[in-house]
Amino acid sequence: MAKTKTGERPYVLLNMAMTADGKIATANRAISHFGSRRDAEHLYELRATADAVMCGARTLEAEGAQLGPGPARFRRLRLRRGLRECNLRVVVSGAGRIRPDAAIFRRKFSPVLVLASGRASLARRRRLAEVADAVAVFGRETLDFASALRWLRREWKVKRLLCEGGGELNRALFAQGLVDELHLTICPFVCGGARAPTIAEGPGRPALAGAANFQLVSRRRHGGELFLVFRRR
Repeated sequence: MAKTKTGERPYVLLNMAMTADGKIATANRAISHFGSRRDAEHLYELRATADAVMCGARTLEAEGAQLGPGPARFRRLRLRRGLRECNLRVVVSGAGRIRPDAAIFRRKFSPVLVLASGRASLARRRRLAEVADAVAVFGRETLDFASALRWLRREWKVKRLLCEGGGELNRALFAQGLVDELHLTICPFVCGGARAPTIAEGPGRPALAGAANFQLVSRRRHGGELFLVFRRR
């Protein structure tokens, strides 16, 4: 698949916290908050730089997340940077399997956009259209993220997009060459387990030559955690 020029789409940041052995949840796949209070602040700091925040539907529902800008000081920071007080919120579900009564639809502080593929039935899309500000379909069986990101840039003026997982969404973005910057918080735990999810799920690349290639540009330690920033080469 041809890569989309960055100028035609948002600059994509991906932020994840993981254990020392690379897990983002425990073996039962329950969402676990490994990170400290500092890691939570880091999340809101990143949101304060982004026009939109994106998350997969399963991760969103498991956490009851609303993807908002956080406390007032982060909203003020956004305004000082010339951004909207509240970021746009983007929910990804290829099959449109997200409950219309999910928490994110009940809070109306900023638009909620749903990205789906042709696998989402017309009935599901209609139900979601009643609660979301837009429901857009890209691709037939697999969600075409390059087209979706171009749409976000063109129709919603999204220049910086922050992705917060989960692993399947991350994998798709990596596979389509759409992650520009990776923020990793490494937490001092080891979960183990072949079924425990990692930051990029799915079958993976059979050879290193096909892997997404990044360069470490920043590292700092806070307590028992490491905060790393990588940029695409």
